[in-house]
Amino acid sequence: MREYKILFTGSMGAGKTTAIGTVSDEPPIVTDVFNNDLSNSKTHTTVGLDFGQFTLDNGDRVRMFGTPGQERFDFLWKILAKNAIGMIILADNSRPDPLADLRLYLDAFADDLDIMPCTIGIGRLDEHPSPSTDDYIDELARHNRILPVLEVDVRNRLDVLMLIDTLLAQLEAGMLGE
Repeated sequence: MREYKILFTGSMGAGKTTAIGTVSDEPPIVTDVFNNDLSNSKTHTTVGLDFGQFTLDNGDRVRMFGTPGQERFDFLWKILAKNAIGMIILADNSRPDPLADLRLYLDAFADDLDIMPCTIGIGRLDEHPSPSTDDYIDELARHNRILPVLEVDVRNRLDVLMLIDTLLAQLEAGMLGE
């Protein structure tokens, strides 16, 4: 049996905790506390990490780690990225400037993205159609990145599995985040 580590990152409220919980075989471990950040209406937020796992049909185990979304916890981002086989960046299209959020994570994980595949998941696109998936692709191009961009509802197991399958397909194809 092999074990794989996938990192989920993105802004506060993007759905990292929910995505991990949606596909985890057991209730995820979360480090949520009461949110005192008045710029976001979430009642609770992750301050350490989220952790969940599931087993593939062949017996291999996928371990999922979620970062806290607030930039003040960026020191944890690199720690959690260590030994990951890939990364999923979640974007919340209802935020004031989701492309700026994406830039933050592309810059923060630039070295990691040079050596590991990544998939971008855009949430709440149905309610907030701007920016579009094409806008995200253009933003990635400005960072010299060609990455899959998928519309997702992190509450939907099939959507989250599609993010993970897309990431694993990049690994199988030998693609990096270049």
